[in-house]
Amino acid sequence: MKYELYYWDGIQGRGEYVRLALEEAGADYRDVARGSGGMDKMLRLMGRGPTPSFAPPYLKAGKLMIGQTANILLYLGDRLDLAPKSDAGRLWTHQLQLTIADLVVEIHDTHHPIGSGLYYEDQKPEAKRRAADFLQSRAPKFLGYFDDVLKANRAGKGKHLVGGRISTADLSLFQIVAGLRYAFPKAMRRLEKQYPRVVAVHDAVAVRPRIAAYLASPRRIPFNEEGIFRHYPELDRK
Repeated sequence: MKYELYYWDGIQGRGEYVRLALEEAGADYRDVARGSGGMDKMLRLMGRGPTPSFAPPYLKAGKLMIGQTANILLYLGDRLDLAPKSDAGRLWTHQLQLTIADLVVEIHDTHHPIGSGLYYEDQKPEAKRRAADFLQSRAPKFLGYFDDVLKANRAGKGKHLVGGRISTADLSLFQIVAGLRYAFPKAMRRLEKQYPRVVAVHDAVAVRPRIAAYLASPRRIPFNEEGIFRHYPELDRK
């Protein structure tokens, strides 16, 4: 099957978690909005059809149109062999993916704590307070949780969240670490020492042949100050 991924051009955002799964599996896909006329096509499809999506990303798979990052990955995990075969294993992977989605919201809100429709410059004082709380309490809580999951999963030997092989959850945790390193390099130098298993997942994913090739290719959109992970030095703390 050839997949069509619809997400905003120029940013990694929530679409990147889907891209990583497609790239790891060597799937045949098209990043529609990055092609000629793609943004217009994406916008025409938004909110349309029998299963309308509230916002990108959404994935066209045959006659299916699937929205929401975690929902897309639940679908792809089974079809791309990136999730366990059992119901319990798939649901556990999906649960981890939903927790990652919660973390993504909190990361975004470090620079846009008041409203997404406002510029960062319009909410800098609030962003400084929100980022400080995130780095002091929320980031350690999430990273500590994933580190504990990795420790408890003996089959994964500290490098897989679910079972003994790669899953969509591992790929998404890789993106979390990579993004946090970009947004908060000073803070991450401190935090990473406390969560070695989380870092080990990132490092293991980064050297997988297809992922390494993807990261070195123009298909990987660089981090920038338009996406979820943004580097504002005044928000970063040692």
